Amino acid sequence: MHKKEEYINRVKNISFQEFLYRVKRWFHTKYLEKTVKTNEGFLEIPDIDPVFLKKIKLPDIKKMGTLVNESFVEENAAQIFNFEINARSLFFSKININAHSPDIRSLWESGRLQGVAQILFSDPNPSKEVLKSQKKIVISWIKGNPFLHGVHYMSPMECGLRIPVFLYLLKIEEIDWHLDETKNILSAFYNHVWWISRNLALYSSLGNHTICECIGLIFGGTVFQGIEEGEKWLKTGCRLLEQEISHQIVDDGGPAEQSLNYHRFVLDLYWLAVDFLESNNFYDCTKWKESLLKGESFLNAFLFEGNRFPSIGDSDDGYAIAAGLYPNRQTEDLNKIFPGNNLSYKTFQESGYTVIGSSEGSFMTFDHGPLGMAPLYNHGHADALSITLYKNQKPFLIDPGTYRYNGVPKHRNYFRGTRAHNTVCIDGRDQARQLTGFIWGSQYQADLELAHEYSDRLCFKAKHDGYKRLKNSVIHQRELIIHNDVCCLICDSFTGEGVHEFELNFHLDPDVKIEPETEWLVLNNSGESILLYNPDNCFSIANGQEDPLLGWYSPAYGILQKTNTLQSAVTGTPVEIDFVTLICLNESYLKKAIQIRKEFMEN
Repeated sequence: MHKKEEYINRVKNISFQEFLYRVKRWFHTKYLEKTVKTNEGFLEIPDIDPVFLKKIKLPDIKKMGTLVNESFVEENAAQIFNFEINARSLFFSKININAHSPDIRSLWESGRLQGVAQILFSDPNPSKEVLKSQKKIVISWIKGNPFLHGVHYMSPMECGLRIPVFLYLLKIEEIDWHLDETKNILSAFYNHVWWISRNLALYSSLGNHTICECIGLIFGGTVFQGIEEGEKWLKTGCRLLEQEISHQIVDDGGPAEQSLNYHRFVLDLYWLAVDFLESNNFYDCTKWKESLLKGESFLNAFLFEGNRFPSIGDSDDGYAIAAGLYPNRQTEDLNKIFPGNNLSYKTFQESGYTVIGSSEGSFMTFDHGPLGMAPLYNHGHADALSITLYKNQKPFLIDPGTYRYNGVPKHRNYFRGTRAHNTVCIDGRDQARQLTGFIWGSQYQADLELAHEYSDRLCFKAKHDGYKRLKNSVIHQRELIIHNDVCCLICDSFTGEGVHEFELNFHLDPDVKIEPETEWLVLNNSGESILLYNPDNCFSIANGQEDPLLGWYSPAYGILQKTNTLQSAVTGTPVEIDFVTLICLNESYLKKAIQIRKEFMEN
């Protein structure tokens, strides 16, 4: 049924121009399959003036923290290694990747060769031995992955991320290049850009992939600027980046893809392009910077200890350059968003988030935005009205993350689904329908109805219609009432018909310890504590539950661990059900907080 709905959804959202484009790509792929099989070196590689190559200025790369390899260890390393080896002889379109395949992302990550960039930039004066070893790695990769064969050519995005590594390596004068080695790298460089230019992710597949491909086009267009096609690549890359910036970054600076990690990734790619283009006087990027600064301001609003942010939406922990390396970028001070007063907030209306911060270092996030980037909503999660909560930089209520994209479909479905977020799940269903591991159907509408500051409290009210598709539809409304640093009331109410099962879930950081009391729970994280109080609805605790999945956390891509999830499940009609949860930030204020809750219930 989902396959049929996926097909219908695709057809419904495809324009005539996209249809023609995809047909053209299909025929071109079939032509290449036949051509490359009989003549692998079918592309004629133009000569490059070494003097011109020497003059090209590389972007300024900054180091943030210790350079480490943040890639996860594949659970079935032997299986995925064999998969890659067996696929190397196959034309890329013949490789079958599905939800049960080994995780393709782990292969693509290593194939980006960003470990080479990490080594090259870890030491301003690397030894000859180090340089020689990194050259050997790249040459070996090129020889072991013939053009358009194997998994590393399945996505032009991956080609785009490899291209800067090729250029960084070619620009290092201390490397002793043999003629055939230089030819191999330049050939791979040219092939990669050529392939991107003929297989761009456009139309309904627009997203961060397009931005990665543009990086490949502008780097490639610069190196091969002396030929007509190189000029075309450079112009196309700049044109698409200019065109896409308003599509990728909405007016308030938030991410169209509804993913904080991909937002950081897109911003890094743009800053990389800005530095490269302007340093070489190829393009004036002034118009881009206003949007990029808005994007930085948005992202800064979510930062907490260690330059981290909640794992809202999909995340594969990808980097524009490498882990720990960042392009030269402009940022805005977080204090401009949260001044020194006791309690303040910032609402990003277009992207659909509100961030509440205090001078004490505590903050909440409230998600009242869309599902993701239309029409496929690829990297969004069904997390309408979800919250996260931090006290003095310590995480308490968390977004559980992503885990991985394929290999274990049930985990993919769980982490992007409603039950895995700090909101209400109805009848065990997601707020939208999962058609594939990346495509959603029956997208919802979420609206912020109230955001108001009173003398002693902040009030927010939002709703979503993700459950209107049920036989007896239900509308979920959530109200947040925050009384300075005393307490927060989370009030969930519903309208609709029929009898339903309502599940309220709160996902705790793995470091949070639960100390049950008579009517409340004391939650402690490294000396910081909050109290959770809801006498009307008892909470059960799930930790690593398998059926149904509940109580899981993914701190980084590919990593899965157990955590505690508080769940209150009740059955009834919408008008009968409400959840009024009190979170007290300081035990000394508990009596006052309980009185606030009582007064709310009476009114």
